[in-house]
Amino acid sequence: MAIRALTGSVYTDHTQAYFAVFVFALAAFGMVAAMLGLGRLIRPSRPQAQKYISYESGADPIGGFGQMHVRYYIYALLFVIFDVEAVFIFPWAVELEALGAFGLVEMVIFVGILVFGLAYAWRKGVLRWA
Repeated sequence: MAIRALTGSVYTDHTQAYFAVFVFALAAFGMVAAMLGLGRLIRPSRPQAQKYISYESGADPIGGFGQMHVRYYIYALLFVIFDVEAVFIFPWAVELEALGAFGLVEMVIFVGILVFGLAYAWRKGVLRWA
């Protein structure tokens, strides 16, 4: 009777829930493996030397090390900065009423710092492409 009490509904419910997660994870890995395997069987295989040349921003590689302009990286960094700003602004906008005036002042300071950085980059000529 004591063993029967240990296998009550609480224990079996948790076990069944974990078993369901395991089954779905196994099915997901199986589907990924099946799709990759099917793709490998179906795709054409024509190895060519031109396929293995590195390709960077539309410029054909010159023998050895090819230098890229730092402008590409600066634009990417500015994009990341303003993308992260958007990630912070959306939750703030959702909770603006709960945050009140403090939240508003905090976001004005945050956006002000970013605008100051953008103005600095603009003044230094970083955003000029030519």
